[in-house]
Amino acid sequence: MLENLTFVEHFQIWLRAFLILSLFSFLYKDNIFYKFSEHIFAGLSAGYYVGLIWRSVIVQQLINPMFDNSEWWLVFPGILGVLMFARLKPKWTWVSRVSLAFVIGNTAGIYLISSLHGMIFKQIAPMMVSVNQGDGLEKILLALLVIVGVITTLVYFYFSKEHKGALGVTARVGIWFIMIAFGAHFGYTVMGRISLLIGRAEFLFYQWGGSLTQIF
Repeated sequence: MLENLTFVEHFQIWLRAFLILSLFSFLYKDNIFYKFSEHIFAGLSAGYYVGLIWRSVIVQQLINPMFDNSEWWLVFPGILGVLMFARLKPKWTWVSRVSLAFVIGNTAGIYLISSLHGMIFKQIAPMMVSVNQGDGLEKILLALLVIVGVITTLVYFYFSKEHKGALGVTARVGIWFIMIAFGAHFGYTVMGRISLLIGRAEFLFYQWGGSLTQIF
């Protein structure tokens, strides 16, 4: 598979390997190779997102609709976008607050609806499972566990009354559910990072290693 690679393709493999190993060198200590790779990654990411926003937002959603479809009302969001750059001038920073207020209000309204439908309602739905459907002891216990977990977690965040007595016991049970949820999310994140590590290790072992054996 690596026998027919050109010089440019071999160079690309070696460059990727150098950048990966430079990032891994931080495990030893902070060094110039790590900083070099870090700055390249940050610069490429910034440049990529600038180009992405220019093409997918400014060109496709502002310029093209205005000049191709005569949607001239888009000049108003365009002006709001331009006002955001007023923050570059300290004495004109207050002008950008108009755009920021519009963006924050609009975003809050959109995410409020999406969060209700995508998160809150989705998390409430499992609590609506009937425990009398005769689906077996396992599903009944699971439904009861979900109900107890939700109620005790909500009680933990009830700060209007001191957590003493039955309220305190219920809140402590809620803490256990919260810690279990945090642990599950942390484990999921770790597994995701490990999969990335495995991908880079496979690249170094197979592609860079194969290129290394061909050259030497």
